[in-house]
Amino acid sequence: MKTFAFRLLCIVLLLAPIASAQDVIPLYPGVASGSTQESYPEKQYFSKVWNTDVVTNVTRPTLMVFKPAPELKINTAVVICPGGGFMALSIGSEGTDVAKYLAARGVTAFVLKYRLAHTGEDATQEFGPLFADRPKFDAMMKDEEPLAVADGLAAVAYVRQHASEFGISPDRVGIIGFSAGGAVTAEVALHYKPEGRPAFVAPIYGGALSKDAPVPSDAPPMFIAAATDDSLGLAPGSIALWQKWADAHKSVELHMYAKGGHGFGMHTNNIPTDHWIDRFADWLQLEGFVNK
Repeated sequence: MKTFAFRLLCIVLLLAPIASAQDVIPLYPGVASGSTQESYPEKQYFSKVWNTDVVTNVTRPTLMVFKPAPELKINTAVVICPGGGFMALSIGSEGTDVAKYLAARGVTAFVLKYRLAHTGEDATQEFGPLFADRPKFDAMMKDEEPLAVADGLAAVAYVRQHASEFGISPDRVGIIGFSAGGAVTAEVALHYKPEGRPAFVAPIYGGALSKDAPVPSDAPPMFIAAATDDSLGLAPGSIALWQKWADAHKSVELHMYAKGGHGFGMHTNNIPTDHWIDRFADWLQLEGFVNK
């Protein structure tokens, strides 16, 4: 019993430096541009539908900061954009779990809560029926998607601008996103301004919203992962992004898994998609953003 208790204590102490966000930073000083003051509160709860913690009704974007232990810290950072159909954020498996993994490898991680559509009691229950009616869904998201993309662009610019405060290099700030957050990530890769250029981009099972936008001349390297059996039919969007970057002769790596469905994130499914994050870490090393 004492041996078990000792081992448990060791595990707790090992995880303590990266167990939770150290700071939560408002992305904007007041009401974000394009939004109005809203009275409904942001919510966080466990979704049985998606089997993860989710956040809904975000009106004031924030960055949750996950700092690595001092002895592990390197000068690379990443903004993480969870998915959720612009109606919710899969804040656990596509947000904080990713941040903890990267912080354990010395990367300073910023989980972005970007603006979402106003939803009711449970956005994850609302999403399925609404997404099945694509014209209705697209009409609803017409005004929401640009706000989320604006938050993604602002997040990278913010972290770059404040890089010295976090002990990171402004030229080593990347962005990764999942599903809707992957679409935000792809849009950041296509529409950044010089002060907000990401060092690397990783849209995970999410394609670009503005498909006709040209690849920037100084486009960052891109990492893509998705599954052929994506239940929302988004695999072609990942392939199209790979083709777009390859045609522009930019560095791009694609991992298209046979199985995994949609939203595999950091879930353990005992299939190869469980290890996509390790392949991402390998790629970051290959591109010179993390150490061996």
